[in-house]
Amino acid sequence: MNTNRRGGNRRGGTPRNTQSERRKSANNFKPNRRNENAEARAPFKRDDNARGDFKRKPSFGSNKKFGNKPFRKRFSPKKAEEEPKDTRLRLNKFIAKSGLCSRREADEHIKNGMVEVNGKMVTEMGYKVEPTDEVRFDGKILTPEDKIYILLNKPKGFITTTNDERDRRTVMDLVKNATPTRVFPVGRLDRQTTGVLLFTNDGDLTKKLTHPSHNVRKIYHVVLDRPLHGDDMERVRKGIPMTEGIARVDKISYIEGKPHTEVGVEIHIGWNRVVRRIFERMGYKIVSLDRVSFAGLTKKNVKRGSWRILEKQEIDFLKMV
Repeated sequence: MNTNRRGGNRRGGTPRNTQSERRKSANNFKPNRRNENAEARAPFKRDDNARGDFKRKPSFGSNKKFGNKPFRKRFSPKKAEEEPKDTRLRLNKFIAKSGLCSRREADEHIKNGMVEVNGKMVTEMGYKVEPTDEVRFDGKILTPEDKIYILLNKPKGFITTTNDERDRRTVMDLVKNATPTRVFPVGRLDRQTTGVLLFTNDGDLTKKLTHPSHNVRKIYHVVLDRPLHGDDMERVRKGIPMTEGIARVDKISYIEGKPHTEVGVEIHIGWNRVVRRIFERMGYKIVSLDRVSFAGLTKKNVKRGSWRILEKQEIDFLKMV
């Protein structure tokens, strides 16, 4: 076995050049261009005459002026004067800001000729009014107001209406000192139902929270006259037939740590007295019905019959519902 790695044939490779072959290649070596005569290595001379009046730019720190042309400032047009802000407001939005109704309902009132601006009836959609214009609905002057949102923990014995011909106590009596602004209840609770009730002058939000398509969640604490049987609970889950259709709840369960006469119900249907009617259809009587949550708002730290103003975070959350 040949152990000479430099001279011998490599396994599977080609033989290296011999010493004579290396000498032969050395004799045929051609020098680099750098080794040629000086004329060939002379630097290239720029023909300034062929390129016109070409001049080198001065190096940094020289006293010569830069280029042949004087420096020109870039054209900067004068800033356009700010146009005055449009203080006008669309008529339907003006009406909604007054707390009368939502913008969509305001459009219907405008279309039906029930709105006047400065003594003239306006039926044009998209009509804009100035802050100084006098807007009347059905003869009454409307004024836009700041939005306000109030949460009431409603007690028993008050009806949910803005006025009552029979002079019964209404929920408006409970919030009359909350604000000088006229507000309206969002939805309704019957006379004997207690719990969360929202008030506002925001017509658009009221429309949104009460419209069935938004599926606003409501949670009730129900106390029955006798324990709810398991089969009846399953019937509630499947749905109870009513004149409006099948009344289905989202959730129903016994309240932990309480007797089976007390159940929690989560529902988004807004039919009149729907929770009471569900249990009455199965032969139960409701001892008490308390709404503990509405659209994520609870009555925590609000005593029965008391109210509080909603915080900004809560208002923002309601608008995202």
